[in-house]
Amino acid sequence: MKDSNTRWTPKSEAELKAAVDGRLLGEGHFLDFKEQPNSNNKESARDMASFAIDGGMLIIGVSEDKDAGTFDLAPQPLKGLGEKFEQIARSVPTPSLAVLTELIPSEADPTQGYLVIHIPVSPGAPHMVEGRYWGRGDKTKHYLSDPEVARLHQLRRNVEQDALGLLAQEMAEDPIPAELRHQAHLFVVAQPVGGRDDMLDGLINGPGWRLDIAELVRGAAYPQVPDYDPAFSYANGGYRRREGIALSSRNLGEGRIFTGSPDQKLSTWEEVLELRFHEDGGMRLYYSRLSDRLDGSGQQAILDAVMVSYTRRFLALLTAVSERAGFYGNWALAVGANGLDGLSAMPTGSMSRFDTLGTYDGDTYTKGVQVTWAELTSTPAAITRKLTGRFLRAIAREERNEAYLTDPAGQAQAQPV
Repeated sequence: MKDSNTRWTPKSEAELKAAVDGRLLGEGHFLDFKEQPNSNNKESARDMASFAIDGGMLIIGVSEDKDAGTFDLAPQPLKGLGEKFEQIARSVPTPSLAVLTELIPSEADPTQGYLVIHIPVSPGAPHMVEGRYWGRGDKTKHYLSDPEVARLHQLRRNVEQDALGLLAQEMAEDPIPAELRHQAHLFVVAQPVGGRDDMLDGLINGPGWRLDIAELVRGAAYPQVPDYDPAFSYANGGYRRREGIALSSRNLGEGRIFTGSPDQKLSTWEEVLELRFHEDGGMRLYYSRLSDRLDGSGQQAILDAVMVSYTRRFLALLTAVSERAGFYGNWALAVGANGLDGLSAMPTGSMSRFDTLGTYDGDTYTKGVQVTWAELTSTPAAITRKLTGRFLRAIAREERNEAYLTDPAGQAQAQPV
């Protein structure tokens, strides 16, 4: 619209026609129109890349008379149109760009219509096409200067550093006292970028918050990856925390006090799972069984599939909570682990004599990234690879977890970082 309000999203041809007839349309910083797909894929990539810094929307099927300052509907063949732009966004810009597309069929001929391309604020911005970085001014795209590029890269690093800072705080506040720890522990942190301070207030402060949260946890189960004890379903103790609420398994009670003890003479006395939900939208996972004893010995070995499985499960829960809160912006994510020094991956029965077990040469692992809503919903495996891939490669376990680090064919994959 003329105020470039990206919240306006046409859902039907009638809405588009009403905006045209009312002379309400106007290109701006967040909105652009094209009569038809550009024959040059690189030009389409430049259009989408230019929106990636602040987010925006590109609509195909609306023509403009620049001299008169008016617009008109120009329905286009819809077959393959969304896939075409998604493929351009994935393959032409560097780094690849995640976009969301919506088709609007024409009432006169459903095979014709309009394509709405949503370009979220990208954590990888600015994006390069043919060696140049692109941004958007008031109404048109333009090359970015070197100082502009440097500033944007620094902003991205700042978000990732903020996530790592939150992760460091979580690891420093490990609720199991150091003298009682035998296993490696896993930590996952998520924080909305630019979210409201009361983003989850309605979810976690209502009278039925325990049931509401438990329902989201059950609904976000991810059966495609292996489950381990303690599972998400074990977190049935509800507690108030200083930032919001938590669901915890046994051995972690009120005030985050660890109640497990070796005197219990149970192999599970150190096992804890905690999910925390903050009023400002932040989410945390604490999982104390990233390693376990090798058979017949007291030596610990890393359960590498646990890191992959519970990162995937956490992302599924994060998606559900984000939808419930109506937040479709970016997320700062971080994964960390401690108690790793000198540990190797747990051997499996399917190992051959040619397989090797890598030994981790440090006590901690940390990795932070920023992701868009489009990435969170369409390529969770790629995000998991970004967060865990470096650790898995260090212990020679990336290939063994490949099935859970690969999204369905046709979706963008993360590259090793």
